[in-house]
Amino acid sequence: MKDHIKQKLTVLPDQPGCYLMKDRQGTIIYVGKAKVLKNRVRSYFTGSHDAKTQRLVGEIADFEYIVTSSNIEALILEMNLIKKHDPKYNVMLKDDKSYPYLKLTNEEHPRLVTTRKLKKDGGKYFGPYPNAGAANETKKLLDRLYPLRKCRTLPDKVCLYYHIGQCLAPCVYEVTPEQNEQMVQEITRFLKYGHKEVKVELEKKMHKAAEELNFERAKELRDTLGYMEAVMEKQTMMVNDRVDRDVFGYAYDKGWMCVQVFFVRQGKLIERDVSIFPFYKEAEEDFLTFIGQFYLQKDHIKPGEVLLPAGTDAALVEQLLDVSVHIPKRGKKKELVDVAMRNATMALKEKFALIERNEERTIKAVEQLGEAMGIPTPYRIEAFDNSNIQGTDPVSAMVAFIDGKPNKKEYRKYKIKTVTGPDDYESMREVVRRRYVRLLKEQRSLPDLIVIDGGKGQIAAAQEILHDELGLSIPVCGLAKDEKHRTSQLLLGDPPQVVPLKRDSHEFYLLQRIQDEVHRFALTFHRQTRSKTFFQSVLDDVPGIGEKRKRQLLKHFGSVKKMKEASIDDFLALSIPKSVAETLYNKLQTK
Repeated sequence: MKDHIKQKLTVLPDQPGCYLMKDRQGTIIYVGKAKVLKNRVRSYFTGSHDAKTQRLVGEIADFEYIVTSSNIEALILEMNLIKKHDPKYNVMLKDDKSYPYLKLTNEEHPRLVTTRKLKKDGGKYFGPYPNAGAANETKKLLDRLYPLRKCRTLPDKVCLYYHIGQCLAPCVYEVTPEQNEQMVQEITRFLKYGHKEVKVELEKKMHKAAEELNFERAKELRDTLGYMEAVMEKQTMMVNDRVDRDVFGYAYDKGWMCVQVFFVRQGKLIERDVSIFPFYKEAEEDFLTFIGQFYLQKDHIKPGEVLLPAGTDAALVEQLLDVSVHIPKRGKKKELVDVAMRNATMALKEKFALIERNEERTIKAVEQLGEAMGIPTPYRIEAFDNSNIQGTDPVSAMVAFIDGKPNKKEYRKYKIKTVTGPDDYESMREVVRRRYVRLLKEQRSLPDLIVIDGGKGQIAAAQEILHDELGLSIPVCGLAKDEKHRTSQLLLGDPPQVVPLKRDSHEFYLLQRIQDEVHRFALTFHRQTRSKTFFQSVLDDVPGIGEKRKRQLLKHFGSVKKMKEASIDDFLALSIPKSVAETLYNKLQTK
């Protein structure tokens, strides 16, 4: 532990607040809250931790803290700090799923529309619905019952909706504010409290039409009733009071947490949201943080009531959300919370089972690859690929796979220094020499297998350096591609021979992943290098632009394309003399 951290730990206050963990660059990597800052922050630097927390603590180079007057203030501050700084070790919900809503627009002649975006535009939103189909079915029903305006802009004449009785045609006929307000209130009542009252009213109208011998109208109303029942009775009633509520349940194990949120609307369970993420402090506190963040997302509107499991600080959540919050002890509501908790536990167990299964499958592929090649199991594999266009800006790249999985911290990039022109074999010799001379000097671990993205010539070049020059006996194999540029053959030995592998085997898929990854990494690096070279070459003939200004322009604009879009004033803003800026601008326009 660093001395300055030891000193700061001794003066921590025993008050509530937030703490911000920083890495060596001063970047905030984790934000947390605590009822007692002194106890919580010290806990990171004492005692034993799981692997994930050890990784976090290993990156902490400094910390700050902010004292608050209460726990609720600390919770709100924590949410805002996480949103502002986006620390890599914090849970941040992603807007990767948006639910559909029904919306009554705030216009002179309102419309009922489906939307996935919640805006502060004065409209009334209802939902969420489990999918677009459910939202559209409900809207279709309400369109039959309440003839609100349908067109986005009012046309000059009545449209089809008027003729089928689904619009009062405010484009042509007068529709009073009172008429619109009545329909808005009835739709709101329908969506908030259910369809039973509307059903009774429709039945009365149907019987009255039949008594008046208006059988066509009676049939229309009967069909509407049937359609309404089909739409509204698709889901089982969970709670009879028709209150919109969100039900939370959670489970945690091995440093991971799963939170499930059940959306209950009009007494019916319509959808759930599942989140699985790592946590680093007390599970109960991370659960509270999750709830606060959940309603910061634009697609989550607060319901009339929130149900929480036992042991949660309901008063704190109620103060935070400003809605009714309960921890039910019995009855249907308790059953809902229990179901959410059970689902969270099952989802977490499923995640661990899948992780174990994938790891077993990957390790087995590595073992089977070793058997097929007649070598010890290659737990560490390093792969190389060269990239250039007709010999220009030649580069090479290396990726490392450990236990069958990519380890990106071990990836390396190489600019070819000793080769001129397109010479794949010499480039391979240079890179292999640079890589393994360095590993030998630093006495670091050597790979169990080296994979070359290429054929017999590249394999021979690598073997020459490893076996003849460095005296290493690391197996070297090559991956040849077919005419469609797909992995086709595994080559091994001296001279290289084809190793028979089934194309649908796990070991073949492993080699395919390795080849695709090293090719991607090398190609990306080559594009970056070529772009930088082109950027600098464009500037070579501009008087007044030396290396320092080249670096300044590259850092500011990033590419020639962005620089071509710049104006002379943009260059002047970088303290470039006017004559140089004008020359640069004119040259870029001719490129």
